[in-house]
Amino acid sequence: MSEELVRRHEGHVTHLTLNRPQKANALSAPLVESMLNAVEYAYSDGTRLLVLEGAGAHFCAGFDFSGYLEADEGELALRFIRIETLLQSLHHAPFETLALAHGRNFGAGADLVCACSVRIAAPGATFQMPGLKFGVVLGTRRLANRIGADAAREILSASRAFDAEEALRIRFLTRLAPQAEWPAIAAEARARCTQLSPIAVAGLRRQTVLDTRDEDMAALARSVSVPGLKERIRLFRETSR
Repeated sequence: MSEELVRRHEGHVTHLTLNRPQKANALSAPLVESMLNAVEYAYSDGTRLLVLEGAGAHFCAGFDFSGYLEADEGELALRFIRIETLLQSLHHAPFETLALAHGRNFGAGADLVCACSVRIAAPGATFQMPGLKFGVVLGTRRLANRIGADAAREILSASRAFDAEEALRIRFLTRLAPQAEWPAIAAEARARCTQLSPIAVAGLRRQTVLDTRDEDMAALARSVSVPGLKERIRLFRETSR
């Protein structure tokens, strides 16, 4: 397991901590692969609850653009596809997933929160999903299913940030709680997740989580395959400074 991800498994709980605090836990290619491996492993190791949080001042700054100018467009496209694969693995997991977010959460970092079944943030946390600014369609349908199509269009069309209070109001989050309360919240979730059998939980999630994986992956693939991805990213980063 990469040092960029700390995995702890206790009983029926898997705890994953993004561990790149010096990069605001931005999603490097190795970190994404480590997370994907850990989530997929949790499918078969008896996990009933997966807890996801980030070390340092922020939960996750999203896609790590370090060195993107040296990468070819195919490599960049594959990295976005692997992030979508991770998000789908979390969103359709046959167990409860608990995101604990704080600080500034950007792009795919906000998508990580959106993909989880229980979504808790500290007061003062912010979220922003600017992918459409550089033509990448990532997580759009999941966001619309969480908060409604009208709210999703309003937020994404302006690529605007929203704070934790608004996130709770529009049901992007399920609860606000200071970080000091997170251990107790995780303990509550641990006790709750054993009330139904694993088969019953998996069945409940299949019936209540809309499965649009193929459509979501196709939309992403189309968006990142349009020539000029690197230039679109460059222009976005220059105008966002």
